[in-house]
Amino acid sequence: MNRFKELSSEQIRQHVDCEQTYEVYHKSLREYEQRFSGSMSWKTSTNDKEYLYKKTSGIWKSLGPRSPETETIYSQFHSGRANSKERVTRLAQRLDELAPVNRAMALGRVPLLTARIVRALDKLGLIGTAIDVVGTNALFVYERLAGVHISSGLLSTQDVDLLMDSRFSLRLIAKDFSNKGLIGLLQKIDHSFAPLAKNSYRAANRDGFLVDLIKPTPKNLMSTGGKSRFSADAEDLQAIEIEGLSWLVNSPKTSAVAIDQRGYPLSYSTPDPRAFALHKLWLSRRADRDAAKRVRDGMQARVVAELIRTRLPHLSFESNDLQALPLALRQLASELLPVENEEEPSLTPNW
Repeated sequence: MNRFKELSSEQIRQHVDCEQTYEVYHKSLREYEQRFSGSMSWKTSTNDKEYLYKKTSGIWKSLGPRSPETETIYSQFHSGRANSKERVTRLAQRLDELAPVNRAMALGRVPLLTARIVRALDKLGLIGTAIDVVGTNALFVYERLAGVHISSGLLSTQDVDLLMDSRFSLRLIAKDFSNKGLIGLLQKIDHSFAPLAKNSYRAANRDGFLVDLIKPTPKNLMSTGGKSRFSADAEDLQAIEIEGLSWLVNSPKTSAVAIDQRGYPLSYSTPDPRAFALHKLWLSRRADRDAAKRVRDGMQARVVAELIRTRLPHLSFESNDLQALPLALRQLASELLPVENEEEPSLTPNW
């Protein structure tokens, strides 16, 4: 049974156009926010001299008294901000135009709530640094890399798994995020999100959509395993330690632009598809795992391995960039690859 289907040339062209527009929009928005945030104005001091001030993050800082140099700074800031804002606005409008076309061409794949959560984390700079998307939602990245659509039965999900890398720096976290952490961010997206228990790793909204915060078990089982939360808030999610996740944290990362079910693009990082396939196959062998999940794990492992073999041949299971994975895990690759028949085809029927 074929677990994925080829995209048409029209679908590929549309996806590439949307991806390119999104990448320019994303870069332009970052430039606007970083270079032209805050405000700039002249202020008169007690000695009746005018000084140029710039306000950033609520703090005013003097750039010096009025002079040809500060007047140039003032002029360039305001003209640059106006041009940058106009550029971002036009690109946003272009994405609005592309969205219904993407939906009509069946390119919308990522669940809406997953997309909103990922975008919010990406805006804070956490995607690809402190958090990677794992589990079923990683398949949307892999199918984009391969230029196909994976069977919907393998993509059906009502949750998102967020893999926390405890090695991230606290300096990466914005102040407003560090106050309430992940649960605060989720409640801004959907106020019905709440932890399922005190110190829980899982939050759910009123529709039963789940968000899990997970992390690897430490090498030293007697250690605390590093950071488990994004804030000191008592209600914030606390990552649960799970065996085998260190393989995903230490594997190479990959990313791609996917499209959500409303037709809007987003980009996020996931573990390397080879590490995903090996990890899923390992999970499918665990006797302590739910039987239905084991079956699904095995199917996802094999469909990703098939994508690698047929569409991503530059990704070898024998490559040196997988050396961080245990040898026993890497050796499972032989079970994911088809056995080649070295016998010559027979010219005689099998009487």
